[in-house]
Amino acid sequence: MQLAVFGGTFDPPHNGHLALCLYARELLPINRLVISVSNNPLKESPQSTDRDRVRMAGLLAETVNRTGAIAEVCSWEVDRAYPSYTIDLVTYLEEIYSSPNITLLIGEDNYRNFRHWKSWEELIRRCNIVVFSRESAAEEASLEKLHEQKFHRIDFNLPLSSTDIRDRIASGEDCSQQVPASIWRYIVEEGLYRSTEQ
Repeated sequence: MQLAVFGGTFDPPHNGHLALCLYARELLPINRLVISVSNNPLKESPQSTDRDRVRMAGLLAETVNRTGAIAEVCSWEVDRAYPSYTIDLVTYLEEIYSSPNITLLIGEDNYRNFRHWKSWEELIRRCNIVVFSRESAAEEASLEKLHEQKFHRIDFNLPLSSTDIRDRIASGEDCSQQVPASIWRYIVEEGLYRSTEQ
């Protein structure tokens, strides 16, 4: 099995996440895409609950699957009572899917911080890694040059930020053009990210 893994806090998922999933499905030789909701130890704690983030990731997967069923959501990382790292997730998925060929899908920020990941050298040995980034960003970093056989880059420049979207919602702005429609409805209905002063 050719398995792609796209992990993130998804707080909230946005159109950049959707585009990355669609690019991966069309450009890579994969037959399953696992969207894994995590608590990134390199980032601040999420503003929304694990339950809300898993549900929004599910809506993201549903949106991807409208044009070809491939995506599923994994809540294994947030279901654990202690911190989880990508290397742990890879081990779990190898057991569940009987040692599939795993490709990690990462964005530009994670690419730049990859050396800070737990067991990052082991991840390079065990996985293929596809980086979705601007061409200039890939040129500035050195990991690709050190491990050219394991890193592949897809030119991708869609500057959306979950942090920015949360801040804009807290300010009362409409972000319906930045997130998939079903996720925007969920955010509005659940009152997520709104300022307590509103």
